[in-house]
Parts: sequence; structure tokens; C-alpha cells
Amino acid sequence: MTARALWAALAAVLFAQLLAGCASLGSGGADKTAGKAAAPGAAASSPERAEYRLEVQAPEALRPLLLNYLDLARFQNAPATEGITIAELDRLVAAAPAQVRSLLETEGYFNPTVKVERVSAPQSGAAAKLMGAITSKLPGATPASAAAESTPLLRVDVDPGPRVTVSQFTLEVTGVLNDAALAQDANAIRQLAALRKQWTLQPGQPFRQGSWSDAKTSTLARVRAEGYPAAAWGSTAAKVDAQAQTAALTLVLDSGPLFRLGAIRIEGLSRYDEDSVRRLATFGPGTPYDDKLLLDYQERLQKLGLFEGAFIEIDPNPATADAAPVLVRIKELPLQTATFGAGYSANTGPRITLEHTHRNVFGSRWVAKNKFELGPDQKLWQGDLTSHPLEGLYRNLVSGSVSNLRTTDQVLASWSARVGRTQDTSRIERLYYIEYVNARLSTPSTATDSNSDAVSGNYNWVFRKVDNVLLPTQGYTLSAQAAVGYARSSTADNGPFGRGYGRLTGYWPLGKSWYGSARLELGQIFTKDSVGVPDTLLFRAGGDDSVRGYAYRSLGPVVSGTVTSGRMLFTGSVEVARPISASRPAFWWAVFADAGNAANRWSDLHPAYGYGVGLRWRSPVGPLRLDLAYGEQVHAFRVHLSVGIAF
Repeated sequence: MTARALWAALAAVLFAQLLAGCASLGSGGADKTAGKAAAPGAAASSPERAEYRLEVQAPEALRPLLLNYLDLARFQNAPATEGITIAELDRLVAAAPAQVRSLLETEGYFNPTVKVERVSAPQSGAAAKLMGAITSKLPGATPASAAAESTPLLRVDVDPGPRVTVSQFTLEVTGVLNDAALAQDANAIRQLAALRKQWTLQPGQPFRQGSWSDAKTSTLARVRAEGYPAAAWGSTAAKVDAQAQTAALTLVLDSGPLFRLGAIRIEGLSRYDEDSVRRLATFGPGTPYDDKLLLDYQERLQKLGLFEGAFIEIDPNPATADAAPVLVRIKELPLQTATFGAGYSANTGPRITLEHTHRNVFGSRWVAKNKFELGPDQKLWQGDLTSHPLEGLYRNLVSGSVSNLRTTDQVLASWSARVGRTQDTSRIERLYYIEYVNARLSTPSTATDSNSDAVSGNYNWVFRKVDNVLLPTQGYTLSAQAAVGYARSSTADNGPFGRGYGRLTGYWPLGKSWYGSARLELGQIFTKDSVGVPDTLLFRAGGDDSVRGYAYRSLGPVVSGTVTSGRMLFTGSVEVARPISASRPAFWWAVFADAGNAANRWSDLHPAYGYGVGLRWRSPVGPLRLDLAYGEQVHAFRVHLSVGIAF
């Protein structure tokens, strides 16, 4: 467009505006009548929809709050059917400063400075359309930029000022808990001290409405979980001094009565007897109520293998506080279940499996489990016969197994039988048993066979102190095994032996969104060098939960070019992981380094190293791990896939 044409267009716009102004000065009744006649079908008679752009100038931490909840932001991109008129826009502009102040108060800012200004004014009618058409023809202009230029801009400038901080807080308790503390009850005194110490809004911390609500909710939940389920807030107040930028918090908590547990009532049982449920309870009538006590009981019921689900609660009615009934709702598993599966293990390759469980075998209080596994490298049968719970959380156990395992250059055929007792508490698992094992080891490359067996008494112990048993991120686990027995061999001397094994795993957070874990594993056989101990009791390294980057059981002392099992074991691992993104917190990536080996003497143990990267899916049944590891000793990469946590 030439300069002359541009000036002509601008003159036309001005002329059209003058004509419109002159027409509006006319006072003829015909104009009014005509206007009324045209109104029903004329779109121009409806209020014009306000279009505008919004710019919020505020600290980055506060902008999402304002953009999400400020009315000016909500109506900016509203559909045409939900749009606002210019008059309504004026009302929102006038109300915006007060609304901003209300929103900022929830974040602890009580003296903000708010300024709302119109950077450009809207155009309307034919003039706006013509100007849009003209400006779109200007050199360098685009239709989008022309539309943006013709849309008014509203700017909201926010200076939040200083943030209010907590100057003091007072937490008073009334009711039985306070009475017990005044009577010098040690538990009550300790509980009150813990409530005040664990209060999250301590003096000096920023005051936020969300933090204030969370602190009250968590404190009340803690009191209710620790013996006082009828506890309630008597009064709470946050007195804010906007000039001094301080908040004084005052709270009064009515603990209500101390609840004691009463009789257990069971619902949902039909196939199994009540003793199986009652014997897992570690409390009796008169025991002070504790939420963790019931949660531990619930977890033991769910792990028993008889029930699909268990839910435990008490009646929080203060009238029954001295003997609150404990209601146990049970959903039973079927009497028998069978599961067929196909899968792949990085340790033993592809496999098909069949598992069968009978939960009341021969009409007795015993659970029978059988597992069959068939694959090119491993063939296995494992059977367990476990009693329903006995007194003291014990269960009797009878089990056996038959296995044929092919490794890199050997074939191990073995079978075992054991009789013992097991005990499972909230943190500790114990297993006592007497075992007989037989192992036949064949080495095709040297055409040699060895046969050995052993009888031993064993004690296994597992201790867990973690934030989550399935998906731990903080704490540690310790597994220890000890055995003494007598071994016989076709190729070595017979004699007594001892066996020790330990595995320590630690978990801890590393700053924001980072998590670390480390593992140390040690094992040793205590006997004369000439005594032949069955291969299943000796040690090898390599594989998913050992040294990644190496095949399963591929690390150990080398005799005549063949890897054998050793009498000493050492492995270690360190790993650092974090979520891949905040939007998908269940998916993590990790880097790790492993080291370890097995040998017949500690002086001969030379660790093999492996390191790599991995992906983690923190599923509801435990972590699924996919790792790519490089074995430094074999100069090759290896993929490892595993599920769950090894204790």
C-alpha cells in the first residue's frame, strides 16, 4: 500500500466517525421507532463482548496463584458463550486489587501494593475492523500482530511486601491426656512434649493458610492415632499483626477419653476358623488404643495368605472408651487357586510356571503351596506346607525342593527337605529349621562329577526399619543366616561345618528428589579345606541382585578353567536415583556401581566391577528394575530385569 492510499484510508475512517456522530445528534422519532423495529433481529443491539490481554507482574512463586484464581485471568480466554461485557470488565478491573490482596493473604502477605492499569484502550465497531484491516497491510505486519495490537492490554503490578512469620505459638491440651500429664504419667508427659515439638509452624517460619491448616490436621491426626480417637479442637486462632508482619498462634485441644481396646469382632469368615484371625493379634482387652498396633495387625492378616483383604477399626464412641470393640472385616481368598505364567529372567532365561495353593489342605489348618518352573536353564519344583497361625505369631513349616540348574559350564542337580518354625512380626522375621540337602555337580568340559549332602540346623533373621516395605526410600534392612551341620562328599572328606551370611541394605534421601541406596553382602563357610560342603551351601556372585554386568552365578574361583563355588563371598553396590519428571513420580532413572566375587580364601578374593544405568517403575507390588550394566572383567554389556526388593 502506498503512502497516498494509506492517508486516503485514514481520512475515510475519520469521515465515517464524523457521519456516525452527526447521525447520533438527530432527534427524529422515526429514528427511535426504526431502532426499536430493528432491535429484535440485530446482533449489534446485544452488549459487545470484552476482549483483552492480561499481564501479571509479580514474583515468580506467586504468579501461578494469581493466574489461576484472579477473575481477570479466568475470563480472559473464556468461550464466547461465557464471555463478559465491557461494563463487566470495568467492574473486574475495579475489584482486582482487593482480590489480589485476599489471595496473597493465604500465602502470608498482608501488606501488598497492587496497581491495575490499562495500557491501551479498546476500539469498537466498524472503525476497529477497518483499522485492523489497514494495519494488517502495513509493511512487516501480520494478521496475528494486528489483532494483538487492537486488543487492549491490562497490566497488574504486584509488590507483595514482607511475608508474615510466626512469632509464637501456644498449644494447650484439656481432657484425660492433660489430666494424666498433671498426674506425672510419663507416657502422657512424653506425648505432650512430642506434640509441641512436632508442630510444623514453629516461630520464625513463614505463615501460610495452607501450612496452618496442615499443621492443625496433622496434629489432630497424631493425637487420635495415639490413644484418643475422639480428640477435637476446642479452639484455634491465628492473630496476624499486619504492621509488625507477625502471627501469634493459639490452640486448645480437647483430647477426650483414653480409649482401651475391647473384644475382637470378626465379620466375613466362612471357610477358615476364627483362631487364625485372633492369634495374630498382639493385644488384649484393656490395651491402650494405638493406631499403629491395629495397622500392624491388619498387615499380618493380609500377609497370612488366607484373605484377599482385611480392614480393622474401632468404635470411636466415647461411651465405649474403656473397652472399645475391635471390628475386623475379612474378605477370604478362595479355598484353592492355580496360576499359570510365562516370563523371562535375566538370571535363568525364559520360563513357564505353574503355582497351586490349597488353603485348608485335607480339611486341616495347613496351607499347601506348590510351584513348578520349566525353562532351558532351570527346572524346579518347590513345595511348602505351612500351618495356620499358632500362639506367639509362630507357624510350623514343612518344605522341600528339587532343582536342575545349568550355568555357564556346569549342571547342578539338587534336592532338599526342611522342617521348622517361622515367626513374622511387624519388623522382624525369624525362621528356625533342620534341613537336609543333596547336590550333584557335573562339569561336562572335564567329565567330572561330585556328589555331596549335609544335615544342618539353621537360623534365619530379617530386620526391617524402613519407611515403606515395598518401596523404601529411607531406613535399612538386615538379613542374617547362621547354620551348623555335618557334610559328606564323594570327592572330599566328611566333617562338621558352619555357615554365616549377612546382607545390609541402606536407603536415604539425597536432597530434593534424589535418593541413594547401598548394599553390603558377606558370607563364609567355616570348616577344614578338605571337607566337601554341598554346592548349594557355597557361594557365587553375579546376576540381578549381586554384581550386575555378569551372568547369574558366573563369578567364583576358577579351577582348571571352570568357574566353581567358593567358601567366601563379598558383594557391594551403590546406587543413586531420582524421578524422571515431576508429572510421573513413579518412573525413575538410576546410575549404579557394583563390585564383588566369591573365593576360597579372603586373600584370593578379587572383586569384579560392574556399572551402568537403569530405569525404575515403582509399582504397587514393588519396584520393577531394568538395568543396562557393563561388566569390566568380561568387557561386555548385559541387560538385567528384576522385580521387588531382596532382603
